[in-house]
Amino acid sequence: MSAQPRPKEPAVTEDRGYEPAKRPEDLSDFFLHRANAGDVEGVVALYAPDAVLAFPPGRLSAGHDQIRSVYTEFLAGRPSLQSAGQQPTIVNGDIALTSTRLPGGGATVEVARLQPDGTWRWIIDQPSVLP
Repeated sequence: MSAQPRPKEPAVTEDRGYEPAKRPEDLSDFFLHRANAGDVEGVVALYAPDAVLAFPPGRLSAGHDQIRSVYTEFLAGRPSLQSAGQQPTIVNGDIALTSTRLPGGGATVEVARLQPDGTWRWIIDQPSVLP
C-alpha cells in the first residue's frame, strides 16, 4: 500500500480572507473600499510586511504593526475618503508606481512590489505629496 501525498497547506498570512491585488491598480480601489468601511486589517493587508508609510505627514511608520497603529487611529474618526481618479500605473518588472488624485487637489504616490504569489502589495506609501 503506497502512501498518498498530503495536500499542501496554504501559507498562513495575516490577510487571509481578503481579496489580493492582482494588478497594482487594484490596491487603490481596495484601499478606498476597506478604509471607508473602517476595516483596519483589510487596509494593512494591502502592504508588504516590510512596507513604509509616510503618514501622518512628517512621520514614517514601518511594518505591519506600526502601519496598523496609524490606521487604527486614523480610521477611528470614520473619514469619508474619495478619489478624483488614478493616474496611469508605471510598471518596471516587479515594481510599480501608483498615484491617485485627491478631490481637494492633492495626490498620493505609492510603490508596489510583485509578491512571490503573483499578487501586488505596497512597499512605500506617501498618502499626501501635494498640499
